[in-house]
Amino acid sequence: MTIAAEILAPLDSSPKEILRQYELVDLVRAYNPGVDEALLNKAYVFSMKAHGEQMRHSGDPYYAHPIEVAGILTSLKMDTASICTALLHDVLEDTATSHEELSKMFGEEIATLVEGVTKLSQLELSGQVSKQAENFQKFVLAMSKDLRVLLVKLCDRLHNMRTLHYHPKDSSRQRIARETMEIYAPLARRIGVDRICTELEDLSFKHINPSAYESIRIKMDQWRENREGLISQTSVMLRDLLAENGIEALVYGREKRPYAIWRKLERQGISFENVSDIYAFRIIPETVEQCYHSLGLIHQKWRYVPGRFRDFISVPKPNGYRSLQTTIMGNDNRRVELQIRTAHMDEVAERGVAAHWAYKNESYGFDPESAARSGGDPLGRIRSMVEMIEDGGDADEFLENAKLDLFTDKVFTFTPEGDLISLPAGATPIDFAYAVHTDVGNSCIGAVINDQELPLRTVLNNGDVVKVIRGGTPMPQPGWENIAVTGRARSALRRLQRENEAEEFRDLGRKLADHAFAREDLDFSDTIMVDALTRLPSANNADDIYEQLGSGQLSVLEFMTAVFPARTMEDHQDHFFTRDLIDNNTARLYIKGAGLREGVSLRLGDCCSPIHGDRIIGFMSEGRGIQIHTIDCEGLVELEDQPERWIDLGWRRAAEATVSIGRVSATVEHVPGALADVTKIIGESGGNLNNIKTLNRSPAFFDMILDIEVVDNRHLSHIVAALRASAYVVAAKRTRLEVV
Repeated sequence: MTIAAEILAPLDSSPKEILRQYELVDLVRAYNPGVDEALLNKAYVFSMKAHGEQMRHSGDPYYAHPIEVAGILTSLKMDTASICTALLHDVLEDTATSHEELSKMFGEEIATLVEGVTKLSQLELSGQVSKQAENFQKFVLAMSKDLRVLLVKLCDRLHNMRTLHYHPKDSSRQRIARETMEIYAPLARRIGVDRICTELEDLSFKHINPSAYESIRIKMDQWRENREGLISQTSVMLRDLLAENGIEALVYGREKRPYAIWRKLERQGISFENVSDIYAFRIIPETVEQCYHSLGLIHQKWRYVPGRFRDFISVPKPNGYRSLQTTIMGNDNRRVELQIRTAHMDEVAERGVAAHWAYKNESYGFDPESAARSGGDPLGRIRSMVEMIEDGGDADEFLENAKLDLFTDKVFTFTPEGDLISLPAGATPIDFAYAVHTDVGNSCIGAVINDQELPLRTVLNNGDVVKVIRGGTPMPQPGWENIAVTGRARSALRRLQRENEAEEFRDLGRKLADHAFAREDLDFSDTIMVDALTRLPSANNADDIYEQLGSGQLSVLEFMTAVFPARTMEDHQDHFFTRDLIDNNTARLYIKGAGLREGVSLRLGDCCSPIHGDRIIGFMSEGRGIQIHTIDCEGLVELEDQPERWIDLGWRRAAEATVSIGRVSATVEHVPGALADVTKIIGESGGNLNNIKTLNRSPAFFDMILDIEVVDNRHLSHIVAALRASAYVVAAKRTRLEVV
């Protein structure tokens, strides 16, 4: 039996010299003995010649970039077509090479893949919000056709991020880093390629928040020095325990990456010293049975931490990840995180969908059996975003909902029949209903959770069994969009809302048309619309005309001119100078949040200080207008007996262009330079310190209240997490109560 302990080398330990032809071929041959060496060599040489004298910001020849991208793809053990695509991925965009030339020299498969990667490169997200949203829609559709295109693009972005510090413009570095953090890293996680995702996050974090990154790096160095002996001791104990019980397994450890630690500080509101899983051990037995046997042995020897055990072998994550995860109390009463999985599970955890390309039957390619063991169709992991596009709506809505889906952790729920439904953390029964089927969501009127009927705003937990209560005619309910979390539910609700609004517009349009004819003492019928359609090119049928009339896109005067072309606009004006105005009953069709009445004042609640991004609700107070609270405000408890005064509210998109005041309470060491470090962190995080107030002061510490201008609640969370990472800050949290 061989049991080894090792530290995985970081992914960014790329070779300092350009990868040579024979070295690249050797890397591919190591996992694909049947590699087409001639094809690889031809692609390598073609790339060098095509890029010629082109140079990168680093001063390296440009062809070094596609060669390094190909090298990264070999670490994912991708097929020869993907490696050749990496070598050639910039020749269509940056050289005179044509698609036809590539197809003739390398085959249509490689030419098509290169063209796909080129299109993704041309859709790099721009600084303009509307253009960014439109490009991301095209980006999702392009990568959904062949997942290898996305894998090559991710490796391309990874090498660009490794060399981003050579870029001369700071603004460009910031834009590229944020784009990577918001789009590419989450996409890598969605398809399970952990080794690329974590490095993209770290490299982006280093550019976006350099002070927080450096602070965590220093603390990591100190932590490593203090616990080197403990790590070795734990490794030996695990090795001996498994050996004594006849289990053959590989045992190795791995440190948590800086961004993952920072995200944990942000999410859990803890200090660096309280992070329990900075170092985790992985145990790789040969079989699933040995995974559970190893878990039993470990839990018998050490106490496990309640609430820290997860069985992702029985219930895999949506990206195919399978593992047993547990946290135990070591001999020195310190927490130790363990991950137990087979070699195949470990491959999928590291390489994601790339693990399904394997050497089988004397050929190398996609292995459906491997994919089936890890959750089936790899494209299924991004299909929900394609469905959001199919739901329609504008590009801004799609980008907003897609980011929601990409950034959230998961909870696992079940239908009464036992089918698994994976949802983002914070999801409600509405999200569950739409995850089952769009028709189920559209007709949802209630939910039974674990045999108990509960409100639709109830947040679902792991293991909940949910039964959807369905009604009759699909009708969006006020406020549902505010309590839905998934992009699929939100886009479907907006689509249903648009359909219902369109029907109401059509009804109103018919009434306006009938009323216009009544003024002329004429009888109105649908047959009259046939001739009008020929003079209204924006309408395809009578319903389109009614909808345009009802929504105000087409005036009654324009409509009557199209019906009676012999008359002039002035002729019709004589009949319609007293035309009806839109009244309060129809105005709601144009306003999001029908519960708000014009003239009623709005006030942000002092008890919870809501800011853009918080889920909010309104309460109508007699003589005081509407007070706005966050959905989790403790002050709402006193108002539960007055549900008739509650109004469902949501932030308008225009709020994205404004700033809010977020309040943070912090305990800071009373030493020179501490306050300067705090203000520096806030500034580097994009916040603006609006007000500062010192509360309690002692020789060692002082408490302060910081009022900071932020874009939204996520921005404020980032600043709080960055403050916690400071060596001078003992504690920091968002405070919602007024401090006197």
